[in-house]
Amino acid sequence: MASSETQVPSFDRLMWPAICALKQIGGSASHHELLDKVIEIAKIPEDAQSVAHTTGRESRVGYNLRWAQSYLGKYDALENTSRGVWALTAKGRRLKESDIKEVVAAVRKMNQVKRRSGNGTAEPEGVPESGGGWKDELIGVVQGMTADGFERLCQRILRESGFLKVEVTGRSGDGGIDGVGVLRVALLSFQVYFQCKKWKGNVRAKDIRDFRGAMVGRTDKGLFMTTGSYTPDAQKEATRDGAPAIDLIDGEQLCELLKNLKLGVTTKMVEEVSVEADWFAQI
Repeated sequence: MASSETQVPSFDRLMWPAICALKQIGGSASHHELLDKVIEIAKIPEDAQSVAHTTGRESRVGYNLRWAQSYLGKYDALENTSRGVWALTAKGRRLKESDIKEVVAAVRKMNQVKRRSGNGTAEPEGVPESGGGWKDELIGVVQGMTADGFERLCQRILRESGFLKVEVTGRSGDGGIDGVGVLRVALLSFQVYFQCKKWKGNVRAKDIRDFRGAMVGRTDKGLFMTTGSYTPDAQKEATRDGAPAIDLIDGEQLCELLKNLKLGVTTKMVEEVSVEADWFAQI
């Protein structure tokens, strides 16, 4: 029986499912929308979806898909807007499954030309193990916290985001509920139970069901926060019809929240000075 690791498709095996997925959902999609559809089309099992990339911030499937998008973009089969939306081009719509090998070969040839000319760096032959960047560094720091420390961090995030009476319970045998807070919206107040998972892997549908089971009879509002990400099945379970909806915050969103709330993350603006020679000439 194949291990979960070996069931994760390589980036080149995700290219054709990505093309098919975009065709099915109207020709354009965000990375996360595309990932969900690719997993459905390629029939990637949840065990494989749960394999984390070494950064811990996303799944290996999601990371490999980013490389597939990059290669298709360099081949002009996809275009990527500043808003993070990927869209099929006319060239992409004409692609056939048999053309994928040509896409990989053509992009690798471009990379070789770049290396010879010294014009920038090119991707290695395979998918690298580390993405780098401030978010990966931040997730690494957060994952190094103790479980209690991470719960207090989530408590601080909720307080800074407008929650009232945020309490961390973290009692064993409480169904995974780590705390409770009150969110006031205009004239209404909602009691929200939350769970915090300092994980590298993906949260699965079972974890969402267990959390919801602990909420039943207490509240209709739940919030799940993790340093990792969620499988598509977990996302579907969180918004399943007939069940209390659970809002999800993944590692990517957690980084953005910490940045926007200025909690442990500092953004520096670079000063740019320009000399206006014309101004001096007019004196």
